[in-house]
Amino acid sequence: MAVDSGLSSPLGPPACEKDAKALQFIEEMTRNPDQVQEKILAEILSQNGETEYLQRFKLAGATDRDTFKSKVPVVTYEDLQPDIQRIANGDRSPILSSHPISEFLTSSGTSAGERKLMPTIHEEWDRRQKLYSLLMPVMNLYVPGLDKGKGLYFLFVKSETKTPSGLVARPVLTGYYRSEHFKKRPYDPYNVYTSPDEAILCVDSFQSMYAQMLCGLLMHEEVLRVGAVFASGLLRAIRFLQVHWQQLAHDISTGILNPKITDPSVREGLAGILKPSQELADFIIQECSGGNWERIITRIWPNTKYLDVIVTGAMAQYIPTLDYFSGGIPLACTMYASSECYFGLNLKPMSKPSEVSYTIMPNMGYFEFLPHDPSAPPLSRDSPPRLVDLADVEVGKEYELVITTYAGLCRYRVGDILQVTGFHNSAPQFQFIRRKNVLLSIDSDKTDEAELQKAVENASLLLREFNTSVVEYTSFADTKTIPGHYVIYWELLVKDPSNSPTDTVLKQCCLAMEESLNTVYRQGRVADNSIGPLEIRVVKSGTFEELMDYAISRGASINQYKVPRCVNFTPIMELLDSRVLSTYFSPAAPHWTPERRRTD
Repeated sequence: MAVDSGLSSPLGPPACEKDAKALQFIEEMTRNPDQVQEKILAEILSQNGETEYLQRFKLAGATDRDTFKSKVPVVTYEDLQPDIQRIANGDRSPILSSHPISEFLTSSGTSAGERKLMPTIHEEWDRRQKLYSLLMPVMNLYVPGLDKGKGLYFLFVKSETKTPSGLVARPVLTGYYRSEHFKKRPYDPYNVYTSPDEAILCVDSFQSMYAQMLCGLLMHEEVLRVGAVFASGLLRAIRFLQVHWQQLAHDISTGILNPKITDPSVREGLAGILKPSQELADFIIQECSGGNWERIITRIWPNTKYLDVIVTGAMAQYIPTLDYFSGGIPLACTMYASSECYFGLNLKPMSKPSEVSYTIMPNMGYFEFLPHDPSAPPLSRDSPPRLVDLADVEVGKEYELVITTYAGLCRYRVGDILQVTGFHNSAPQFQFIRRKNVLLSIDSDKTDEAELQKAVENASLLLREFNTSVVEYTSFADTKTIPGHYVIYWELLVKDPSNSPTDTVLKQCCLAMEESLNTVYRQGRVADNSIGPLEIRVVKSGTFEELMDYAISRGASINQYKVPRCVNFTPIMELLDSRVLSTYFSPAAPHWTPERRRTD
């Protein structure tokens, strides 16, 4: 129920006093973002002015924007990697940040096949927690009564490792779930999960998923929202239910936990929750045994008001499947964040996925925007880019996001392409368009064209003894299967048909490609089960010429035509699939270990 408060917000009537303060904070931050940005940059430069990195650019203590922009270069991860590696190897001097680096957050983006290491400081979690604290006050404006039930969220930690210096390196959400901010969070009736922390913090993905699904079923009438971080994660949970519903129903019928759940803390966390209920077990059997999975989410969790998942960017490919399983209930995208920095939130979280815009909160870091023009020549140190400030971006234009953070990243290119859609007060709102240079993505993996090319080259080495080569190839991310998987179309030149490659060799080509892909992809295959085995579809000779003919018939220039390395246009997919001669899947999982390659 909305409060009658002197702190009422232009965004709408707040649900409680705490919400009123959060909404007022959003208003304050967005009324004059340029002033906030100026203050944030001055704070960052004052805090980190004595670091080795900033000393190189001779700022002489200056904290103003003009000096900063004229002296400090725009950089990529590869530019910073030598400094980051020094920190990872144990150099404790203030290289990037005056505050001690507390841990590394491993990005889903990769460099030379390994996850990027993003240094962070303890204080950064306070800033990130502040953004988290704004999400429910906004949601409560649109969905009343969320304090009357619980959220079924499938949240997971991933394996972590240590750098040579002993600093832990782990994905940002694993860092958050293991932090005191999460584990000792105060009770909030608007933000209660069905899953006990013990289930979320279990590193075994099967045991974690089983325990979280079991709790969600046991509390099925209390669930008001269902979510995961990415759409792909929620679909994996539904697939898990499809495979394991009989055992889950058995546990509920008997009140005895599946013996495969061996983690003592998980068993302890479930001890007070799992009670025998034949009625509930029969209900689950009735809903799951018929083989009809349409609207299964709202059938099992009938009070679900929305799904809380990221469905922007590459995740948009999962919307039709989510709609099938949910009956088309609203999909809420609440926030925009990365390992490097948390950026902002969606002030209209119930908007359609195609209309989602994020308002960047100017207190999270210092933000600049590089106008995105794919036809422009590449940037160089000799022709530095002209960056635009947060308050000066223009509606309708696309920009690449560049950030400066308290943890020591300065003018760092994140790689996200954003389009300005409008303003809230004076703060711009952005639609996430895509990750720069990403070709294929199923979950948190990001494979670019160079990686795919290298994988094809490595796999095609296996064809040499058969005097066979890959003439052309393209790819797509098949998300109709759960989990999704990479599909690679190959057109082969077989010079001696009597000695053509065997099925076994072509399956090994699938595995060789997987072995060539980056560590995030291989972790998804091996540890997280978030990506299925790679598939090669061999097409008839001449297929790619037909593809070119089709593109030219639609207006492409024959002089400038290049084979697309990734396809998703239905007529092209249909053309390719109609020419498939044979299909092969990877026969085994690729090699993966949580340990990073050592770099001196």
